[in-house]
Amino acid sequence: MTMHVTQADKMGFLTESNTAYRRSVSLTRKPVQPRRALAAVRKLIADKDDTEQVFEIMNALAGRSIEWGYRRLLDYPIGGQQAYERNELSEYLENHDNLRELPEGSVGKAYLDFVERQNFSAEGLAMESRKARDTEIEAAHPHAWYARRLRDIHDIWHVLTGYQADALGEGCLVAFSLPQTRSKGFGVIAAAVAIQFARARTGHPCARSIWQAWRDGRKAHWLPALDYKALFEMPLEEARRMLNIPEPRLYNSVPTHLRNAYLGAKTM
Repeated sequence: MTMHVTQADKMGFLTESNTAYRRSVSLTRKPVQPRRALAAVRKLIADKDDTEQVFEIMNALAGRSIEWGYRRLLDYPIGGQQAYERNELSEYLENHDNLRELPEGSVGKAYLDFVERQNFSAEGLAMESRKARDTEIEAAHPHAWYARRLRDIHDIWHVLTGYQADALGEGCLVAFSLPQTRSKGFGVIAAAVAIQFARARTGHPCARSIWQAWRDGRKAHWLPALDYKALFEMPLEEARRMLNIPEPRLYNSVPTHLRNAYLGAKTM
């Protein structure tokens, strides 16, 4: 039997029967997998540094959030420019020598101080994201590029919001990220961390600080569309005012030594 191959097939045009089409649909409409997410949440609660589980949760609960975010990106002139240029932020963020040339007090210099203090790296985060099952984050597709963008700006948002890399700070940041991205995974992680801190009974507003972060995320300007290279040259405090990001008052009121308090308590 001879299979007829059309010119369209040779050129790689998409049809509903081929792999490329199915892959593009899966990037847009990921099925929700609550059991997979719950298993990953339990592992993450037990070890807050198990970043692979964050991406497991995000993959399991992504739904159509990436499609929504990419479409919204195109509604902003600067966002449309970012989508058109499709630069990879991780490459820019990995160049610490260039970041050291930025002014003191700038967003970029604060980012560099943060990642070097924590021994973080953009490439390290990228490597963790590739470990998730069935991930397509490295695909040659606009939605995959947008997913990489969200991954790469996570630590920049730590700097912009003032939330540190402790358990409470991570819980606050994912709560802030929920209204910004509409990714249910962020909501599940934030809720799980809030519950654990409530159980820990620290006597401080840990769970309420996560709730405040969610409200602040709703009120802030939409951050995924920003030109981050231009933002990095701005003074940090000026950038926060421009983006309507307030001081994390409740989070800051929690003593530093209690911001990992739930890790000693019984987990989910």
